[in-house]
Amino acid sequence: MGEQTKHFMPKALIVGMLAVAIGVAVFLKEGTKEKTASPGDDNGIASGSGTSHTLANAGTDSRPLPKLLDLGSGTCIPCKAMAPILEELKETYAGVFDVQFIDVKDHPEAARQYGIQLIPTQIFFDIAGQERFRHEGFFSREDILATWDQLGVELATVAPPASTETFQRFETASLDERDKESVCYMCDGDIQPQTRTVLKTDKGEVAFCSPHCYFITWSSMVGEKPADADVTVTDWSTGTTAPAASAHYVYGMDPSNRPTIKAFADEAPAEAERAAAGGNRMTWADVQKKEQTTLCGFCDRAVYPEDAGVVKVAGGLSTWGCCPMCSLGVAARLQKDIEVTEKDALTGEAVLIKTLSGHVASLEPAGAVAWAGSRKNEAGDIVSTGCFKQAVFASEDNLKEWVQAHPTATGRMISIEAALAAKMKLTPQQISQACKIGECAPK
Repeated sequence: MGEQTKHFMPKALIVGMLAVAIGVAVFLKEGTKEKTASPGDDNGIASGSGTSHTLANAGTDSRPLPKLLDLGSGTCIPCKAMAPILEELKETYAGVFDVQFIDVKDHPEAARQYGIQLIPTQIFFDIAGQERFRHEGFFSREDILATWDQLGVELATVAPPASTETFQRFETASLDERDKESVCYMCDGDIQPQTRTVLKTDKGEVAFCSPHCYFITWSSMVGEKPADADVTVTDWSTGTTAPAASAHYVYGMDPSNRPTIKAFADEAPAEAERAAAGGNRMTWADVQKKEQTTLCGFCDRAVYPEDAGVVKVAGGLSTWGCCPMCSLGVAARLQKDIEVTEKDALTGEAVLIKTLSGHVASLEPAGAVAWAGSRKNEAGDIVSTGCFKQAVFASEDNLKEWVQAHPTATGRMISIEAALAAKMKLTPQQISQACKIGECAPK
């Protein structure tokens, strides 16, 4: 019996010691869950290790800085959209505030510590390490900077990137000396004699460079539409005018696959032109239906896809924007994420814009900017100069070169984010009235 007791006591002691060790481990684990987060505490996650904290820019001195901490992952879509924004902020605002990132899939303990419910989550800390603000989901560069500004962090000493508004011209470099009768009411382009189209109104005649620009105007008008009897076209072969409703049309394509509309007072010349140059014979009603087949996804104006921005909407829908601003406006009208492909107005280079939750998620090229065609009215307010005066460019240099080549152009350079933000602020009623024309009147 004594021998059995002698062997039993060490076993009991070992079991007891293991129980204590397990209890301590559980206690420490639970204590980690309840620990209060602070920006200076890395929770045992080494700064710069793995995929976490790789954006830290603590600077070369010991001066404490505010900190932006982004908790996300390398796989979620909004998190991926945040990555280039964080990289740019880290570089541009080094020494103003720190930028850190934690991948919560690699470090789930960080998610528990900071109480993360949704990724990405951005947490703003002051220099004392106190949390001042947090946001869940995608957060744009502009919103991040606006938050720092509201928290009293001085940002003005940092030079803004090229994509912010830094260039404008509200006075033309030279006067437009063209005869007003030769300028299209809709697009301000030159009116060629063979395609001149005229709408008669109670305030005088309104001239267009082609039936296409007339139909853009027609689709933009609110209230009662003009009567077909009030429209005249120019005979392609003779240069004389003819009533639009009774004329014959050849609807074809130019070398760039852009539609062409040739009007003829009589049927025989129209058939001869069709036989020689190709195309389809149409009536005025047919042309109108054809012209209204493709409408801008934002303002409902008639548009040719060859002239428009391509807009892909989340969920599989595709549409067009009659100008870059209207392309971005599709996100506001449908309240969905979109992908826009526009062309650099100078070079034709593709500019790809992707949005997420009403903000620019990605931009290719990264230095792309927008030209907001606008002018100052008599009251000094800035007003739009119309859809035909809006543009995007792959770079600020391209924009300035284009402006120099267009001495009558007025407006200002703005970031793509600012252009999108202006559309996202519109109410449904404002969107329904966008780009609409109350009445046509001679300029």
